[in-house]
Amino acid sequence: MYAMKYMNKQKCVERNEVRNVFKELQIMQGLEHPFLVNLWYSFQDEEDMFMVVDLLLGGDLRYHLQQNVRFEEDTVKLFICELALALDYLQSRSIIHRDIKPDNVLMDEQGHVHVTDFNIATVLNKDMQVTSIAGTKPYMAPEMFSSTKPIGYSYAVDWWSLGITAYELLRGRRPYHIRSSNAANEIAHVYKTATIMYPAAWSKDMVSLIKKLLEINSEERFSQLSHIQEFPYLADINWDAVLQKRILPGFLPNKGKLNCDPTFELEEMILESKPLHKKKKRLAKKEKESSKNDSSETCQLQKNLESIQRDFIIFNREKARQQHNKIQENLTLAQTKDNEEEDDQNNNL
Repeated sequence: MYAMKYMNKQKCVERNEVRNVFKELQIMQGLEHPFLVNLWYSFQDEEDMFMVVDLLLGGDLRYHLQQNVRFEEDTVKLFICELALALDYLQSRSIIHRDIKPDNVLMDEQGHVHVTDFNIATVLNKDMQVTSIAGTKPYMAPEMFSSTKPIGYSYAVDWWSLGITAYELLRGRRPYHIRSSNAANEIAHVYKTATIMYPAAWSKDMVSLIKKLLEINSEERFSQLSHIQEFPYLADINWDAVLQKRILPGFLPNKGKLNCDPTFELEEMILESKPLHKKKKRLAKKEKESSKNDSSETCQLQKNLESIQRDFIIFNREKARQQHNKIQENLTLAQTKDNEEEDDQNNNL
């Protein structure tokens, strides 16, 4: 069982989103990790681009916050560990996610967390600093709101977002009063002047950990897996067991119901202007119309759609795995052969 996301090509062209979709596909094809939502297949037809990914039935963390779930400290502690492993893996692939927040963390049926939505992720090149502003303002790190010229930022922005998310899961609201409508200079001012309130009921160790993630100075912020692993509060964690999902979270999503808002999901289905089940009729009608209409606008759209058709990368993880295994087998065989030949030469000597 998988989840399938489909994106209308024409809408992507109109909204100037084709580049982002291609970038997301390209990034996801090179990733596989227990705490990510992994891509399995990508394909296209005349009208849509399709992405087939892991099916996670536990709902996203935003949904559970809206249901007034208050996550216990031990549960959040495990979430931090699982997400830290995901961020460390992305870092090893030179990727900054740039949009870590409860909405982009999905749960499986056992309650483990998985990072999704690589729509605005970026690959960090060694010679180049990232300066473009991207993300969801309440979760974006202070260094992204430089009041003067834009300064470069790095992986530390994702660890800041992890800190904001952890705080929100424990308290039900974020540490700073920042809205998406706030201007960059207002947000920079908030970071300079506001102090974070930590409830007295929280353990001192958890407060210390969140403080380290929400360090204004990115140089002093926890921004690597080793920082987290060496922190005394997490000294009791068996990291191999975490990676293998052997540690069960304290919160289990409800298996008996949809872990999403059904009215929102139904609305989306009803309001969907181009549902999949009517595709055949629609394409036949479109073919008739396109033969009559040859305006310059239609021609330009057609060109854009043809370039998507040409540049779209079809992906099949199972095939890719088989090819990888075959290459590994051939390498092993070649190595064995070389060793045998070397042994023969030694014997002759």
